[in-house]
Amino acid sequence: QVQLVESGGGLVQAGGSLRLSCAASGRTFSTYYMGWFRQAPGKEREFVAAISWSGRTTYYEDSVKGRFTVSRDTANNAKNTMYLQMHSLTPEDTAVYYCAMIVGTTYSSDSTTYSYWGQGTQVTVSS
Repeated sequence: QVQLVESGGGLVQAGGSLRLSCAASGRTFSTYYMGWFRQAPGKEREFVAAISWSGRTTYYEDSVKGRFTVSRDTANNAKNTMYLQMHSLTPEDTAVYYCAMIVGTTYSSDSTTYSYWGQGTQVTVSS
């Protein structure tokens, strides 16, 4: 099993920044993607960003391109942590943010294809 634990959420004013972290532990895989998703009240869970196991390939949802950056701590393989640096936040970014993992070499933005999920961290952006 894989355990994913998010942290770093909070309340921030519009235009501000936050950095989310996702610490992975448990079973390890040689190839996988880690992704960030978010879910606002009354809305479907949506894809935000993803990064490959190597950290060399990233994907973003259009509305966050240029504002969010996904990265991984690849310096220490035993410390498998993913980050989401968020800038220029708007109230529309308010949601619970989840990290997830899909095993294999194929990237996906479909949340139903991810096998492992964290518990989520709340991000609230005030206007």
